[in-house]
Amino acid sequence: MKSFEVLFAELKDKTARKDPHSGTVRQLEKGVHAIGKKVIEEACEVWMAAEHEGRERTAEEISQLLYHLQVMMIACELELEDVYRYL
Repeated sequence: MKSFEVLFAELKDKTARKDPHSGTVRQLEKGVHAIGKKVIEEACEVWMAAEHEGRERTAEEISQLLYHLQVMMIACELELEDVYRYL
């Protein structure tokens, strides 16, 4: 099991290394607009899972949304502390 912080560090590492096998690197190459569309898609899937698919599916969809939000953070050169300051 990974924490939010561990996942973010892993994604930043893959990005820094420009890992050619990384889906994260490919997403970042598409830019903020494409990442934003993915964030919106995942947010809708969270909502639908919460309404109709139960706890497990909702948790899975939330994990995917959190991943795409982290990709957006990296694209925007944000650190965890930049977001945490608003929690």
